[in-house]
Amino acid sequence: MNEQITLTTPALLFSAISLIMLAYTNRFLSYATLIRSLHEKFKIKPDDVLLGQIANLRKRLYLTKYMQILGVSSLFLCVLTMFLIFIGSQMPAVWMFGVALVLLITSLGISILEIHISVKALNLHLGDMEINRKD
Repeated sequence: MNEQITLTTPALLFSAISLIMLAYTNRFLSYATLIRSLHEKFKIKPDDVLLGQIANLRKRLYLTKYMQILGVSSLFLCVLTMFLIFIGSQMPAVWMFGVALVLLITSLGISILEIHISVKALNLHLGDMEINRKD
C-alpha cells in the first residue's frame, strides 16, 4: 500500500467536523431545554403522553451523545494523524485517518437515525393537532 497523505488532508475535515459538532451541540441544548420543560409539566400533572415524549427524548439524547462522542473522536484522530505525518509515520497516519473517516461516517449515520426519530415524533404531534381540529 503506497498511500501518501499530507498535513492538509486531515486538516480539511476540521471545519466540517467543527460545524457538525456545533449542530450536535445545538441539538443537545434544545433537548435539555425541552426535557426541563417536560419535567416541570410532569411534576404538575403526570401524564402518559408526557411519559412517551420523555422516552422519545431519552432515546434521541443518547443518540446525540454518541454522535458527539464519535465526532470528537474523529477530530481527535485527525489531529493524531497530523502528528503522525509530522513525525514521519506515514502508514500509521493513513490508517488513523481512515479510522477518523469511519468514525465521522458513523456519527453522520446516527444523525440520520436521530433525524428520522425526531420527524416521527413531530408527525405524531401534527396528527394529534389534526384530530383535535376536526372535533
